[in-house]
Amino acid sequence: MRTLLALVGIIALVVIALMYFGFINIDQTRPAVVQAPQFKADVARVSVGTENKTVAVPTVDVQKPAN
Repeated sequence: MRTLLALVGIIALVVIALMYFGFINIDQTRPAVVQAPQFKADVARVSVGTENKTVAVPTVDVQKPAN
């Protein structure tokens, strides 16, 4: 991990030196736009509702065992 960080640091220093001496020139060709991208999606429609129903529930009879 240290070797990778050291290598990235050396590359950054070389690029900065090349820019300082004029070997590399970076110009912005178009202005940057700070705006969220816009998306359009066609999705299905879902409707949610409630409905009252009567449900038959079985009855349970519990008997204790005799001692």
